[in-house]
Amino acid sequence: MILISACLAGFNCKYNAKNNFNASIEELVKNKIAVPICPEQAGGMPTPRVPAEILGGDGLDVIEGRARVITSEGEDVTLKFFEGAKEALKLAKLVGANKAILKSRSPSCGCCKIYDGTFKGVLRAGMGVSAAYLLKHGIEVIDSDEFIKK
Repeated sequence: MILISACLAGFNCKYNAKNNFNASIEELVKNKIAVPICPEQAGGMPTPRVPAEILGGDGLDVIEGRARVITSEGEDVTLKFFEGAKEALKLAKLVGANKAILKSRSPSCGCCKIYDGTFKGVLRAGMGVSAAYLLKHGIEVIDSDEFIKK
């Protein structure tokens, strides 16, 4: 079983209430190979919601208390992102998932690159909060852009 970012299966759960639909991801869900989750919603964030980025590090830094997740309006939503990461791990364990295909560039799901915290569209190396938390707990994380290229 594979955990996937719900937006990739067509769920309108992105911050702007849209999705990142991909037909190959949808097929994984239809064929009961993958289970969708939106960690941001699972952590209590509404949809739509104000965009958020990690300030002062990446998802691992958030988990270890060295960085924060801040909205473009300056609200600290770190705890909600951390709660969402814990819920994602709980679901992964419940369904026996040992892999997760997560949405690229997301402050929650990004695996390789995330936005730099300036809200200027600048990417940098790093992981989102859920991606880092899942990886730290033995779940292989796969960047959606890399998966879709294959």
